[in-house]
Amino acid sequence: MNEMALREEMVSLSRSLYERGYAAGGTGNLSVRIDQQRILATPTGSCLGRLKAEELSVVDTDGNHLSGMKPSKEVKFHLALYADDSCGAVVHLHSTWTTLLSCRADIDPEEIIRPFTPYYVMKAGTVELIRYYPPGDIALAEELGRWAGKRHAFLLQNHGPVVTGGSLSVAMDLMEEFEETAKLAYLLRNENVRYLSEDEVAFLRKR
Repeated sequence: MNEMALREEMVSLSRSLYERGYAAGGTGNLSVRIDQQRILATPTGSCLGRLKAEELSVVDTDGNHLSGMKPSKEVKFHLALYADDSCGAVVHLHSTWTTLLSCRADIDPEEIIRPFTPYYVMKAGTVELIRYYPPGDIALAEELGRWAGKRHAFLLQNHGPVVTGGSLSVAMDLMEEFEETAKLAYLLRNENVRYLSEDEVAFLRKR
């Protein structure tokens, strides 16, 4: 996909997120790999529902701003995840249900959501809990960078979800799966849930 097509895809998918309530105001940021040296990212403070293709930021893999509007301060942690050559896109939102989950004090870092649907296991794999850092803190980028290529979904404490994918559409699908599973987990919190067994989870992860 050429750069113009990537710009149009980012604008279209971002608007879809906004219109369906996954993003509000100027929260959240997305990025996609243009090539091995350049990353296309949403500008700082931008509303995902009102992006313009020609205003999107372009940075190099060292974080230098090349063109477009100023990138989000959180592009630093996006770049850390691109250390994995298979990473083609990064999506970070402050979506309601995963952000609610990130604020819980009783969350189990070994099993953020106990698996109860197969698609969550197959798409998200193991979700890594990242301890709280202030937005834009270089330590957050360093922590995520340590997991580049080892995880595809992360939950930032008191902040929200981050996911990666080989393309922007793949990352979007994973983000939506993560958000909807967090919502279901909350709605099922007082129900008698049939969770997937360890053998069932292991089988799905092998696939």
